[in-house]
Amino acid sequence: MVRVGCCGLALKGGKKVYFKTFDLIELQSTFYRLPRLQTVKKWSEEVPKKFEFTVKAWQVITHPKESPTWRRMGKSPKLPLKNLKNYGYLKPTKENFEAFKKAKEICSILQAKICVIQTPPSFKFSEENLKNIQNFLKNIDRGNLILAWEPRGDWNQNQKTIKELCKNFDLIHVVDLLKRNPLSEHKIAYIRLHGLGKQEINYRYKYTEKDLKQLLKKTKTLEEAGHEVYVFFNNINMGEDAQKFKKICID
Repeated sequence: MVRVGCCGLALKGGKKVYFKTFDLIELQSTFYRLPRLQTVKKWSEEVPKKFEFTVKAWQVITHPKESPTWRRMGKSPKLPLKNLKNYGYLKPTKENFEAFKKAKEICSILQAKICVIQTPPSFKFSEENLKNIQNFLKNIDRGNLILAWEPRGDWNQNQKTIKELCKNFDLIHVVDLLKRNPLSEHKIAYIRLHGLGKQEINYRYKYTEKDLKQLLKKTKTLEEAGHEVYVFFNNINMGEDAQKFKKICID
């Protein structure tokens, strides 16, 4: 099965229009700042029965305080940020564990089975960072939550290590399928599309019909191999592109 959605509300008309158009969304707001639990509960009550949320983990777990994305956080109502050096880069610290616990709580309210952990390019492939991610994953209580990891930067040149981590810790390897194939053997394939071009990220890119047909071919290959395929568009034109791809899938 191939399912299609966007990384955030991407259609004019807001939630009502989005919920009628798609049955899947990746929450991006949870990356920048923890919403109030009352707000999360309201979201869970607004969606149709078969609608599914996935949640992007709070940035303080993966991104250091120097990251420009921290500027969009403001003051979190849920976790006072102290000992800032202990946050980010999946360090096995009590601060990161507590932040993950809060993200997991949001997933629970939304009945989201997948939490996305996206590590930045500055989280380099190194022995120290490898130990960090191993110790972090060993020590968190994930319960039944499925973790989907999107490594960026030079991790993508170390495919053997990515594959071993995914196998040892039951991770989904998140990829842009038009650039690389997933290395995990998980039953779920999780695709995030950030635009094409010379750079890894090109949010201004608008997908062509040729691109979308190529994407369909690749998703069908994953589906035939027994994977449940989640496809999320994450570009400026994601609402329109996702609708076009969904129509191609149906046709």
